[in-house]
Amino acid sequence: MKCPYCGHKEDRVIDSRSSSDDTIIRRRRECLKCGKRFTTYERVEHIPLMVIKKDGRREEFDREKILNGIRKACEKRPVSIEEMEKIVDKIESDIEKKNVREIPTRTIGQLVMKYLHKLDQVAYVRFASVYKEFKDIEEFKQALDRLLTRRE
Repeated sequence: MKCPYCGHKEDRVIDSRSSSDDTIIRRRRECLKCGKRFTTYERVEHIPLMVIKKDGRREEFDREKILNGIRKACEKRPVSIEEMEKIVDKIESDIEKKNVREIPTRTIGQLVMKYLHKLDQVAYVRFASVYKEFKDIEEFKQALDRLLTRRE
């Protein structure tokens, strides 16, 4: 590893620690030439996942887009950012388990609704109303009725 201070290519690892979910290793290193210490992170390199849009276009998977959609749905709701990020983590994990290189937006939307339904029903209805593109109030009412029926 090249020292960020002097450019020397030899160092020694002083300390290694795994992240809480064992997906990242943090290493403290010391340059053998200048003696300065620096930190590096090691993680598994993932093959880029492509998302297939409704119109057939493909774009690279972006967890921030999912998080932004969940944030909008949870606006002014008692849902912490940590809970929202956990949902995105679960969605990413579910997708990785499928072991696919491409995934339709429909599948991602269904996963978001699955986890929002468990977390906050108002946020679920907000997300569903945009995701399912209700054509009129009757479709919206039917979705609410299904939600209320499941709740009872």
